[in-house]
Amino acid sequence: MRHTDDADRNGPGDGAVVRAVLAGEVDQFGVLVRRYRDRYARYATHLLGSVELAEDAVQDAFVRAYERLDQCRDPDNFAGWFFLILRNRCFAERRRLARQVPVLEDIGASLPASGSTDAAVERAELRSAVQQALLALTAEQREVFVLRHVEQLSYDEIAARTGETVGALKMRMHRGYDRLRTLLREHWR
Repeated sequence: MRHTDDADRNGPGDGAVVRAVLAGEVDQFGVLVRRYRDRYARYATHLLGSVELAEDAVQDAFVRAYERLDQCRDPDNFAGWFFLILRNRCFAERRRLARQVPVLEDIGASLPASGSTDAAVERAELRSAVQQALLALTAEQREVFVLRHVEQLSYDEIAARTGETVGALKMRMHRGYDRLRTLLREHWR
């Protein structure tokens, strides 16, 4: 599902809200939090593979955005500026996690209850295998995958957000697909 302009449905545009906060109406920052929290929590969850880590990353990114709001060069593009803060926070978290000893996640919760059909068990196993394979992609590959297939953004929109060229993004996606195919083949051997 593509995201539409929240400013049209939920009051003043981002620029007006940012300027109000900078003018001393600090409670107006809540408008931006409500407007973008869920949208970017989905992005962070897919990038980090954990709802809890994503919630922490989004909260930290909002704190950083508030503290540095005067550095937002284009208040009308708060969403893009915030996205970069969150993206950097997620990449830092992925680097931190990569340095830790890998821990196998309990996939039992993703399996259907006993009495389910074999097909349901197979779907749950496939879903788990795909999630594990996505976690094995580089942060950059996973980001493009999430923005393209989960957030359903075009390559041009992704390029505008990330500052990468469309060609670089397509190459990253191609390499991500190759890696996913390899990992899933290994899983099913």
